[in-house]
Amino acid sequence: MINFLDLKKINQQYQKELVEACTRVIESGWYLLGKELTSFEQAFATYCGTKHAIGVANGLDALILTLRAWKELGKLKDGDEIIVPANTYIASILAITENNLTPILVEPNLSTYNLDIENVKLAITNKTKAVLAVHLYGQLAPMQKICDIAKQHNLLVLEDSAQAHGAHINGHKAGNWGDASAFSFYPGKNLGALGDAGAVTTNDDELANTIKALRNYGSNEKYKNIYQGTNSRLDEIQAAILAVKLQYLDQEIQYRQSIAKKYIEGITNPHITLPTVTNLTAHVWHLFVIRCKERDTLKDYLHKNNIETLIHYPIPPHKQICYKQWNNISLPITEQIHQEVLSLPISPVLTDQEVHRIIEKVNEFKA
Repeated sequence: MINFLDLKKINQQYQKELVEACTRVIESGWYLLGKELTSFEQAFATYCGTKHAIGVANGLDALILTLRAWKELGKLKDGDEIIVPANTYIASILAITENNLTPILVEPNLSTYNLDIENVKLAITNKTKAVLAVHLYGQLAPMQKICDIAKQHNLLVLEDSAQAHGAHINGHKAGNWGDASAFSFYPGKNLGALGDAGAVTTNDDELANTIKALRNYGSNEKYKNIYQGTNSRLDEIQAAILAVKLQYLDQEIQYRQSIAKKYIEGITNPHITLPTVTNLTAHVWHLFVIRCKERDTLKDYLHKNNIETLIHYPIPPHKQICYKQWNNISLPITEQIHQEVLSLPISPVLTDQEVHRIIEKVNEFKA
């Protein structure tokens, strides 16, 4: 079986350095909010080109705490509208509703799966206070246009960069476009920890300090609580692991790009819709997502041929039981995407032979 993602094999490449990093933390006797976290935060901020990176427990918390911080700073209030693509992973929506804010679901661009600028413009009302731009699958949303619109309407911009570590537009990286950006370091991400982990990047000193307090019980000084905060700290071991893997991120991205190029050039089956890419080397290919009207048949066929695929994502947020108030909303583009998308294997440890086999079997598929 060609695995969709072999995390054991990926991490084995760096096992010696990872063990050394973990041993260093264990022997230090300091496991939270220490030197390893500070070092990784500085390294990741430098990588993204931002002043600050604030480590938190996971990517969802990165989104939640950023929106919460803006509420504490008086930039958002209960009920404010946040524009968000309807086809995103549910975490983007959960972060909005968790803060008693109102998600405004907009249809994405069918070609790129990211925000459609015209739909963003149509969704803006006098209650709109922010745009949550999701860089889905590893390609940046049209950030210059989004930032221009936000400036015109005095809106905040929050990037959901959970799938886009290292993605860029003309060298300007994910995490350094909006007022803030949320990253996930879930193990399967391009930059993955060995457990849950996340971070917020920003150039706003006040926002950074507020998030640092919120992640630590609302406190910047022990036993003095400014906010009703939470416990969302990126621990020392995960920070040390991420610092090791950050050194190899660009190298792994280049390998993913080479696989994507082979897929794009090699897959010729007329039943398959390939990704639309504005710049092959600016896309970091967290996922290689094709579309097929006979998606489920294709998935079964590939499985029978020992190729594991996944669906990102089978059910859109507005059709989930937890948001039953939206279940009758019609979002045809989003629904088409969720009915047709299929993710092919793409990873730093996929071999040329495996890539060629996947291309061969996809091309042999008959609907």
